[in-house]
Amino acid sequence: MKSVEAARLTDLGEVKGFMDRALERSTADQTEVMVSEWDSALTRYANNGIHQNVAERNVSVRVRVVKDERTGVASLNQMSDAALTDVLQRALAIARLQPPGEVVPLPGPAPAPQVPAWSDATAASTPEERADFVRAVCVAAERSNLKAFGAFSTGSAQLAIANSLGVYQHHRSTQATVNSVVMGEAGSGYGDRAAVDVRDIDKDDLAREVIEKARRNQDAQPVEPGVYEVVLEEYAVSEMLEFMSFMGFSALAAQEERSFMRLGERITGEAISIWDDGLDPSGVPAPFDFEGVPKQRVDLITRGVATGLVYDQQTARKAGRASTGHGLPAPNAEGPFAVNLFMAAGTVPKEELIAGIRRGIWVTRFWYVRIVHPKASIITGMTREGTFLIEDGKITRPVKDLRFTQSILEALSGTLALSRTTKLEASEYFGATRVPAVHLKAFTFTS
Repeated sequence: MKSVEAARLTDLGEVKGFMDRALERSTADQTEVMVSEWDSALTRYANNGIHQNVAERNVSVRVRVVKDERTGVASLNQMSDAALTDVLQRALAIARLQPPGEVVPLPGPAPAPQVPAWSDATAASTPEERADFVRAVCVAAERSNLKAFGAFSTGSAQLAIANSLGVYQHHRSTQATVNSVVMGEAGSGYGDRAAVDVRDIDKDDLAREVIEKARRNQDAQPVEPGVYEVVLEEYAVSEMLEFMSFMGFSALAAQEERSFMRLGERITGEAISIWDDGLDPSGVPAPFDFEGVPKQRVDLITRGVATGLVYDQQTARKAGRASTGHGLPAPNAEGPFAVNLFMAAGTVPKEELIAGIRRGIWVTRFWYVRIVHPKASIITGMTREGTFLIEDGKITRPVKDLRFTQSILEALSGTLALSRTTKLEASEYFGATRVPAVHLKAFTFTS
């Protein structure tokens, strides 16, 4: 009997054999082969009913060659011998068209630790199981005269990387994510969950959260813009961390002098510690990057002080140091990227973060966030699906969504408290964050 893994993804021996043949046949000075494969399914629902089930299984093969100080990259989505010959020829042809110059060095071999990122239950999840989950949310919403909308996805994936210098890395993973918007006649609420193991997601807990939020967020009234004390739920905090990663945690951003990171200086409040760790099983683990380099934990901000950056092969070479294992697939003009982010928790129960706030705003999540000034860490966006007025330490009424324009560093410099619990938030693209809710002294709403 085949295992769940073998039934869902290509056998490891077949993947390795394909990569070995690619390296043997290549006439380049150096060659890298990356195979990524995924098997995913998605159940969408709206108006308290399922309206779509879709599934996708695909593979991506990416070959990078270096020949005569020229680099070429080509890709395809199959693992046949004929396709292998074609992709090697195309990569070499692309390299010949490039001007000679400095090339990104391929890494040498280094062992990457195994990390627990696989769940048989998630890999074998069926449409019926997703439908049972969705039904629980929709039935609970209907009982409250509300309507539920959202999506529930489950999937498995594997990533393998090998190069002609002796690197060989392989990792298999699973992930389940669900999001829900519950709407009433005059307002809505939002909630989501993510886990490696689908059994760790509690459908009743999600339904309670999003329905309670929707009930409270009816008939919102406007509030004047200005600077408020705020409590940001984990959804909003996660969004801020992802934008911090995009703007400033990369060594390339620092080398190009567009990063807000000033190493050795205090840039946030002392309560803030942020790090990247692809080996932490409480996140979405990944033991190596897209160049085959083992991931290291990088302490980015420690008790308010900027302490580190993430590096790939190219930025590490420029800095005269080793990569931290944060490279993206070639060709890559974006530089390294922190995709396994954590923020340290505090000591306050989440529901008590509002204590002592005379007049402030509770924010569930952000929407349509955009960068205004990366070096100053300024972003702009809107609140969404659960914005409430806080008065004398209590949430008193819903308010209409507000636009904000705010420096993240300035906001975090006024950190007054953090929740003692954290929440895992899957990225829209890849990676994840685990963060607490935060109480900030000042946040600027412009309209």
